[in-house]
Amino acid sequence: MFLKSKVDESAFTKNNQVELIRGGKTYFDLLLNLINNAEQSVHIQTYIFAEDNTGNQVARALKEAVVRGVKVQLLVDGYASQDLSSKFVTDLQEAGIEFRFFEPIFRNNLFYFGRRLHHKVVVVDARYGIVGGLNIADHYNDFPNKPSWLDYALFVEGDIAQKLFLLCVETWNGFRSSLDAAPRIKFDKNFAIQKERQVDVKMICNDWVKRKNEISDAYLAIFHSADTEIILLGSYFFPGTKIRRQMAKASKRGVIITVVVAGFSDVAIAKNAERWLYDWLLRKGVVLYEYQKNILHAKVAVCDNKWMTVGSYNINDLSAYASIELNLEVRNGAFCREVNQTIKEIIKNDCVQVVTNSEIQTTSMFKKIVNWGSYKCIRILLYLFTFYFKQQN
Repeated sequence: MFLKSKVDESAFTKNNQVELIRGGKTYFDLLLNLINNAEQSVHIQTYIFAEDNTGNQVARALKEAVVRGVKVQLLVDGYASQDLSSKFVTDLQEAGIEFRFFEPIFRNNLFYFGRRLHHKVVVVDARYGIVGGLNIADHYNDFPNKPSWLDYALFVEGDIAQKLFLLCVETWNGFRSSLDAAPRIKFDKNFAIQKERQVDVKMICNDWVKRKNEISDAYLAIFHSADTEIILLGSYFFPGTKIRRQMAKASKRGVIITVVVAGFSDVAIAKNAERWLYDWLLRKGVVLYEYQKNILHAKVAVCDNKWMTVGSYNINDLSAYASIELNLEVRNGAFCREVNQTIKEIIKNDCVQVVTNSEIQTTSMFKKIVNWGSYKCIRILLYLFTFYFKQQN
């Protein structure tokens, strides 16, 4: 059985239905519809909440929800969302929205110490949830002649949403127990998904300070246990030593590993660092593609058409060791095949393949030095970006 020795069966919830949502108008239409129909509570926790067209549209919907008597909590990262004006924040608070920055240990205009709140989660009425890689900003939305960055999220309905609700409460309370706050909402114990639509879903988190490495462990497990195929759609892709070791072993066993990375990136040094790894990936037999249509920001993986994950976790050391990350795992053959096919359609229509080592070998020496230097610089920065207190027991 797939990952039999690795899976905690009790962590999967079964009374769920799921849908993969592509970023852009589809995602934000869903988000606004959920907010507009909320009856009890809306929790949004995100890395970036921008004061732009998309951010203002979501903010208006949240204010209107408060008028209807809905409890709204909005938690944003103190580093990535620091450009929010004091007027914007004050307007939210005066409208009745409970707003908070996820604060680092120390910060000013030039310096930042502390782990990042990188996860992106929306929970409405503890019944509906969205987990993915999309921030609330114009880059992730569709506008005339300006399509969104490529990203995905998982829309869930059912028992997993209750777990997401408790996670949001716990995070809001500074990672203290969520039990005292849970009675604020009435869980619908009689709610049931039709049996033929039920999907097993599991919430997994990374927070190195709290010694949670569930997402990193899940990726290591799929490379260790895969039988036939792994397909990855990943932004800022520079895996650490442990994952590279398991990738190499899986490929040697005959597992077909397909990786789709950005053709161009919003962070130039990250793209150069990725290209330094191309030679290693190709030598290990990885099938490698670059996405060409726009900036790739998605974080999706499918294994053996039995397991998939989507969320905020990038396959790099920043997500592994420096940020608070959230993914959902899904275990369902039919759904995983759909996701696999979705990625393959993207490969067919919007990607070019990096075919042979000769493409790397013919790169100019100057470009090789730039890529090597970018990779080394990224590795150093990943360790320097975050300062930790002593790990909690």
